[in-house]
Amino acid sequence: MDLGILVTIFDSALRLSIPLLAACLAGLWSERSGVVDIGLEGKMLVAAFAGAAGAYAFGSAWAGLLIGIIASVAIGLVHGFASISQRGNQIVSGVAINMLAAGLTAIVGNAWYGQGGRTPPLEGDQRFGSVLFGHSALVYVVLLAVPVTWFVLGHTRFGLRLRAVGENPAAVDTAGISVTRLRYTAVIIAGVLCGLAGAYLSVGQAAGFLPNMTAGRGFIALAALIFAKWRAWPALGACFLFGLLDASANQLQGLSLPGIGEVPVQAIQAMPYLMTVILLAGVIGKAIPPRASGVPYVKER
Repeated sequence: MDLGILVTIFDSALRLSIPLLAACLAGLWSERSGVVDIGLEGKMLVAAFAGAAGAYAFGSAWAGLLIGIIASVAIGLVHGFASISQRGNQIVSGVAINMLAAGLTAIVGNAWYGQGGRTPPLEGDQRFGSVLFGHSALVYVVLLAVPVTWFVLGHTRFGLRLRAVGENPAAVDTAGISVTRLRYTAVIIAGVLCGLAGAYLSVGQAAGFLPNMTAGRGFIALAALIFAKWRAWPALGACFLFGLLDASANQLQGLSLPGIGEVPVQAIQAMPYLMTVILLAGVIGKAIPPRASGVPYVKER
C-alpha cells in the first residue's frame, strides 16, 4: 500500500469521524452533568433533516446549520424536561426520541417533498464547501470543540460545577447552586453539538437528507464515549479509530486472506458496529460513568 492510498484513507477517516466526534462530545457534556443521553442518534437525525430542509429553503448552508441546531436543541429539551423536570427514566426517554426521530423525519420529508423521505439535492451555496485541505469549516469547528470541552470542564468554575452535579448533586445543591439549571445547560450544549453532527452529515458530507442516514452513528458515539472514559482528548482518538475502520472499507474491497479467500466488503463495513458491541459489552476495560449519571435528583425538603 503506497503513501497516496494511506493519505486518502486518513483523509477520509477524518471526514467520517467528525459526526461521531461531535455526538461523542455531546454525550460527554450531558453525562458529565448526570443526564444519560441515549437519544444522540435521534437528535442527529432530526438535525440532519432540518439542516438539509433549511439549506434548501433559504439557499444557504449556514442557515441550514442554524435550523439544524435549533431542531436538535428543541428535541434535547424534550429529553431534558422528561429526565430533569419530571425525573423520568432517562433511557426510556432517549429511546423514545430515537424512535420519534426515525419516523417523524421520514413522514415529514415525504409530505413536504414527495421523494420517499428524502430532501431535494443541495447545490452550490446550499452545501458547505472546502476551506482548508479539502475540508469544510464544520470539520475545524468540531475539532476545536475538543480542546474547548477539555478546558471548560477541567479548568473553569462552570465546568467543575457541572462535573460536581454529575458526581454529587446533593452537595452542589447544598452550596446554593441550581442542579436543574446546570443540567439544562449541559443538555442545550449537547443539543448544539448534535446539531453540528447532523447538519454536517446532510449539508457538509452529503448533498441532502436520506431517511435514517445517521445509520447508528449515535450509538457508535456512545461506545466511543465509554471507550474514552468520558474524557475529551481520548474521545477524539476513539472517534478517529471508528472513522478509520469505516474509511478502510472502501480500500479493502476484494481483499483476499490465505485460507479464507476474498473477504466480503459487508464484513469490513460491519467492523465499526462490531467494535461498538464489544465496547458496550465491557470487554475492553471497565468504564465507570459519573456516579449520578442516569439518577434523577430529588431535592430534599
